[in-house]
Amino acid sequence: MSAYTYGNTANAAERIKEISGVNPLKCMKCGKCSATCPAFNEMDIKPHQFVSYVQNGDIEALAQSKSLWKCLSCFACVERCPRDVKPGKLIDAARQIVIREKGQNYLKADEIPELLDDETPQQLLVSAFRRYRR
Repeated sequence: MSAYTYGNTANAAERIKEISGVNPLKCMKCGKCSATCPAFNEMDIKPHQFVSYVQNGDIEALAQSKSLWKCLSCFACVERCPRDVKPGKLIDAARQIVIREKGQNYLKADEIPELLDDETPQQLLVSAFRRYRR
């Protein structure tokens, strides 16, 4: 994946919050979201850590993370969170920002394979295509 620069990272963090409708400050760092995540072993930044990165405005690290594309969008983390933080929605919002930074609002089917590796679950592929196609 190419490197993207987000300029004002606080601004990018605010955009993630706005798109997702999530308040990451509600997170109490219990880790239940990560414990429930079926893609946990594939992620370099776990769901509970993703929330902290948004809180701290470290959006560049999130954009470069393989977790952004390894998330299955199954929302098990959303269901498990006792504080209704919804880490999966934050991850989806960060994906949208990466796509928008590329100057696009949608993925085309032929763009998806470059974001994946052989170990990527098929559920992620279907979810990404459904969410980001026109």
